[in-house]
Amino acid sequence: MREVLDLATALPEQDFAPGGELLSEGGRDRTLYVLIEGEVEVLKGDTQVNTQSEPGSIFGELAVLLDVPHTATVRAVTPCRAYVVEDGAAFLRLHPELAFHLARLLARKLNSITSYLVDLKRQYQDQGDHLGMVDEVLESLLHQPAEEHAPGSDRYPDKSI
Repeated sequence: MREVLDLATALPEQDFAPGGELLSEGGRDRTLYVLIEGEVEVLKGDTQVNTQSEPGSIFGELAVLLDVPHTATVRAVTPCRAYVVEDGAAFLRLHPELAFHLARLLARKLNSITSYLVDLKRQYQDQGDHLGMVDEVLESLLHQPAEEHAPGSDRYPDKSI
């Protein structure tokens, strides 16, 4: 993450008090944030998905790369400071080394999620109820064409979620 911070040093910084939002779920700005210090939480609706305090962590990348609304809210838990990239897509195009680093981080996340889904598939493949559908869900996610990607689901059809 040090290389991310080194690339971002010329960018403007912003301070966030506890409770301050870096990104709002459903928001359409294309801003990227690079955490300098502090701790943030990632929320999907009212559910905390993750906390992050590692300097160099990047937020807002899914909205920038997929050109979709922000998929989660990122909110300061402690006083935070972050570099601000107003036009994330342009910044990534101008800094391929950062784009490559980001691609590696996303690949690690995808690998973890896929491994988790495969484990679920193994656990529930013989279930006759809704849990037996894990196999179908996994297949659908793994083989979904890129151009058909859309947030939301049948259960939660709101595409901003």
